[in-house]
Amino acid sequence: MTQFLPPNLLALFAPRDPIPYLPPLEKLPHEKHHNQPYCGIAPYIREFEDPRDAPPPTRAETREERMERKRREKIERRQQEVETELKMWDPHNDPNAQGDAFKTLFVARVNYDTTESKLRREFEVYGPIKRIHMVYSKRSGKPRGYAFIEYEHERDMHSAYKHADGKKIDGRRVLVDVERGRTVKGWRPRRLGGGLGGTRRGGADVNIRHSGRDDTSRYDERDRDRDRERERRERSRERDKERERRRSRSRDRRRRSRSRDKDERRRSRERSKDKDRERKRRSSRSRERARRERERKEELRGGGGGGGDMAEPSEAGDAPPDDGPPGELGPDGPDGSEEKGRDRDRERRRSHRSERDRRRDRDRDRDREHKRGERGGERGRDEARGGGGGGQDNGLEGLGNDSRDMYMESEGGDGYLAPENGYLMEAAPE
Repeated sequence: MTQFLPPNLLALFAPRDPIPYLPPLEKLPHEKHHNQPYCGIAPYIREFEDPRDAPPPTRAETREERMERKRREKIERRQQEVETELKMWDPHNDPNAQGDAFKTLFVARVNYDTTESKLRREFEVYGPIKRIHMVYSKRSGKPRGYAFIEYEHERDMHSAYKHADGKKIDGRRVLVDVERGRTVKGWRPRRLGGGLGGTRRGGADVNIRHSGRDDTSRYDERDRDRDRERERRERSRERDKERERRRSRSRDRRRRSRSRDKDERRRSRERSKDKDRERKRRSSRSRERARRERERKEELRGGGGGGGDMAEPSEAGDAPPDDGPPGELGPDGPDGSEEKGRDRDRERRRSHRSERDRRRDRDRDRDREHKRGERGGERGRDEARGGGGGGQDNGLEGLGNDSRDMYMESEGGDGYLAPENGYLMEAAPE
């Protein structure tokens, strides 16, 4: 199969050339004989110099010592340069210091991108400006971050000194001070070891953040304000957390209260249903008792009236009484049945009224029954005293059908129906 491969692939499978034959070595390196044998250093000890004649050892300088030495040398050189420059420095004869020193304002910490026109626009609000001198580096030509502004009036310079300190220009807060080189005796600039600033003393623990143009009380007050603001924010966060906790507890309390109210409403509904059922049962029992009482009274009235009718012919001598048309006085006559029908209708209508109407109707019926009973009782007693016979008037003709049905006299005159319950009562002895 390999015979079909191209030559470039067949070359990959070709064997390498055989390894050439080399004659063996006579001796191995460690077997060869050396003319100069190996030995120790003992033969050379006599060549060393005497320790008493050796120079004293020199101590090498460590890294920390070298850095400290260089720092001291730098400080010494700088002090020499400062002393040389102090002898040459005279601000009153400086060609760059022009104009009235008491009308000139010193502005520091200026943004490197701030232009002279920008400074003019910012400081013209305090008064007209006569000249602005921005300081540039002599070697690189870049701005050094401070400038001198000369006003036309001294009051404008004082106004700017009072109000422009800390003003933000191009994202940086500038420092404003008076020109102290020509106004303060013995004044030295920062580069000659003077100045009011203390931002280059060392670390953050020793540096002074404020300018030093005034007393430090207002800066201390600013720090205290900053601390108070920080504490106020912390207290506000704590109050927010406490408010959130109270709100969550209030939500839980409202949720539990809603559940309790729901249970209370459910129990109240159940109690209301129980009360309604109990009221209905009492009402039904009251109606049943009233119905039984009415039936008992009707039975009693019907029984008393029948006895009087049966006893009347024996006393009156087989002659029917001349009291009126037949069937008018008996409870079983046509008028009595009509009265019963009217009572049933009245009771049916009364059962559909409200409890208050039923109570009012009961009171009215009770008063009516009481009045009827009083009238019927008086007439019955009068007839019993007079010994009324068969042909005499029995006192029922002047009464209505209801009165005649309820209050029936006996034929013999020896009893009458009581107005309270309709029972036959004994007549009073003469």
